[in-house]
Amino acid sequence: MRIRRTLPILAGVLIVAAALTVIVQLRKHAPPEPARLLPGADGFLYVNLKWMRRVNTGAQLPSVSHDPEYEQFIQATGFQFEHDLDQAAFAIHYPPTPSQPPRFTEIFIGKINGEKLRSYLGKVSSPPETYGSVDIYNILLDGRTLRVAILGVDTVAASNHSDPLVIRGVIDRSRKLASPFRGPALLRQYYRHVPFASLGWPFASFAWAIFRIDPENRSFPGPGLSFLFTKPATMVASVRYLGKLHFRAEAFTASEQDAQRLTEQISSFLGIFHAAESSVAAQGTDPDVKAFFDGLKVQQEKDRTVLSATVPPGFIRKLLAESPQSALPATPQSGTAELASPEQKTSQR
Repeated sequence: MRIRRTLPILAGVLIVAAALTVIVQLRKHAPPEPARLLPGADGFLYVNLKWMRRVNTGAQLPSVSHDPEYEQFIQATGFQFEHDLDQAAFAIHYPPTPSQPPRFTEIFIGKINGEKLRSYLGKVSSPPETYGSVDIYNILLDGRTLRVAILGVDTVAASNHSDPLVIRGVIDRSRKLASPFRGPALLRQYYRHVPFASLGWPFASFAWAIFRIDPENRSFPGPGLSFLFTKPATMVASVRYLGKLHFRAEAFTASEQDAQRLTEQISSFLGIFHAAESSVAAQGTDPDVKAFFDGLKVQQEKDRTVLSATVPPGFIRKLLAESPQSALPATPQSGTAELASPEQKTSQR
């Protein structure tokens, strides 16, 4: 009789343990939690600044200049992006027509003083609307509305998408964050191709991007890529630290023939670049820049084209020092600029 009572209990314990194991494994392979909050979009970008600080990749980088609007934001909220931001995830919404700019939805995680931030947002927005016990601040910028919601003690969401349901969807997903099955379809489909995505620190990529490339779509905000991409593809790019910074970009095409054609086009472009570099070598070439471009490798792997390189720390320092604004990703600029300077009119929005 004792054995009969023990067997169901033991079976129940084993089932629960197996279920927990499956959930843990699924979460290890799932995109980071901030990215799972994002809505469906045409592109995604994620940066983990906390990991970057751990490996000290930002050592000796030039300091970030503070314009008057950003300094005002810092004084009002106590939040400084370069020091207090730990993670950021961005969704890129391609415009319906070429004459319109792309829209963005953003998730920021960091050291946030909720009381100060709410006070600041209350001053620069219209009266907030409440959705699911969360206040949504509507800030008018150049004829468009930036919606900001404080989701938790360390999490803020923002979106300038024209549909107000986008920010509400983010709020809904923030209440169900534990599920590893959540997240945009494009992200769930391609995140497994981010190098070492399931291993965690210190092996995982601390910056990655997944986005569609459609040169046939006139509203695709990437005309500079049309000379390389003649057919639609999906790009998965990442940066990870393995003693050195490693960059890898994979373009997933529709067929092996498309991948072969793209590989040849990129190889030809790199060949032209190296030829131009050699022609000016007599005048002197920066060793860090030369090391980066010399290290670029392109190869075909079935239906994908893979571009990889090792990034010298000196190359990053020079890139930021010579052109700090252009070196920053367009998506983070949009979010930080809007939160830091709601009154400022920008042509991009």
